[in-house]
Amino acid sequence: MTDFTPKSDFLATMIERGYVHQASDFAGLDALAAKGDIVAYVGYDCTAPSLHIGSLISIMMLAWLQRTGNKPITLMGGGTTQVGDPSFKDEARKLLSLEEIEVNKAGIKEIFSTIVRFGDGKSDALMIDNAEWLTRLLYLPFLRDVGRHFSVNRMMTMESVKQRFEREQEFSFLEFNYMLLQAYDFVELAKRYGCNLQMGGSDQWGNIVMGIDLGRRMGTHQLYALTCPLLTTASGAKMGKTASGAVWLNEAQLPAYDYWQYWRNTEDADVGRFLKLFTFLPMGEIARLAALGGAEINEAKKVLATEATALVRGRAAAEAAADTARRAFELGETATSLPTVEIAAGEVDAGLGVLTAFVKAGLVSGTGEARRQIDGGGLKVNDVAVTDARAALSRADFNADGVAKLSLGKKKHILLKLA
Repeated sequence: MTDFTPKSDFLATMIERGYVHQASDFAGLDALAAKGDIVAYVGYDCTAPSLHIGSLISIMMLAWLQRTGNKPITLMGGGTTQVGDPSFKDEARKLLSLEEIEVNKAGIKEIFSTIVRFGDGKSDALMIDNAEWLTRLLYLPFLRDVGRHFSVNRMMTMESVKQRFEREQEFSFLEFNYMLLQAYDFVELAKRYGCNLQMGGSDQWGNIVMGIDLGRRMGTHQLYALTCPLLTTASGAKMGKTASGAVWLNEAQLPAYDYWQYWRNTEDADVGRFLKLFTFLPMGEIARLAALGGAEINEAKKVLATEATALVRGRAAAEAAADTARRAFELGETATSLPTVEIAAGEVDAGLGVLTAFVKAGLVSGTGEARRQIDGGGLKVNDVAVTDARAALSRADFNADGVAKLSLGKKKHILLKLA
């Protein structure tokens, strides 16, 4: 790729902003993209009611594809979720009921309309569900017409399969079929919608290439693959994983304020890279922000947090989260839009220990951790450090609205509200 100079806006953008890990044919893709003839899809299985930010990079690839005059397809895995993708998993996914899959699918659909445009135009996005064809397959015809094109020898050499066998972990026949179904999705989308490119994370490379090969064997037009890197932070941590769990894209799973805070806490070394990947800001503005040093880098992090939040939650929610953070951290106010935990007034009247209060607020996992935080000056009530582990909250710690602010360090805050 280093000696390849793209002529299309799409591939130029993909390379410049850091989306490209591998492609099956750069020149062929570039020629299609330059004419606005790419129809590309990314598949999303419905394993949870929301996607997390690990999926955001591929959604952004679909968005840039559309912005450069090509057509994106978001493929819902209503069919493949019934099998479960085994790629690089230590054990089989939990099998979900059809009802659970439908609920998850409805939640996942919400996020796409904020980033890509759907409609009937040449570059308008389509949302398709692979259950449309996978649930109608007959077993024997599928084995005869599709299964005969797959080599078990080759499938066994795929890294995701090899790892399971090397660790002597069970690999079910059901899971073994997943790569056939994903390859068949590519062929069906090619025949039905003229799709010619599948995009996804680098862990999907083997499955995507199998789809290209199946298309060749079943007489489709030329198909292509383009994968993005699986991101880690500068310190080596997996992107989108925190101590409290996954960073979800939907509001129902993660409030906008907490989502904003995730991006605000980005490591200094990652700011420029994440601005390229997770915002639509021009490259010149990104270069200016990434060049900030010292305390000024915090201003770049605030821009990243606001733009990344606006992308999936809307501009109003992003700016409200930014304002909440500004008032809570910079002005010392108890902003009412901070995460809130209700507590019975009777518990406070009976003498609620400060350690227990922090556990109930979810800021620490137990009273032992709370004691250690006190020793380091890490716990505060209404911005005043807690120094006595035996202290108890009283009505005097709550304002006229029945609210007290509990803080762990400088960045985690909860409002405790009397109920």
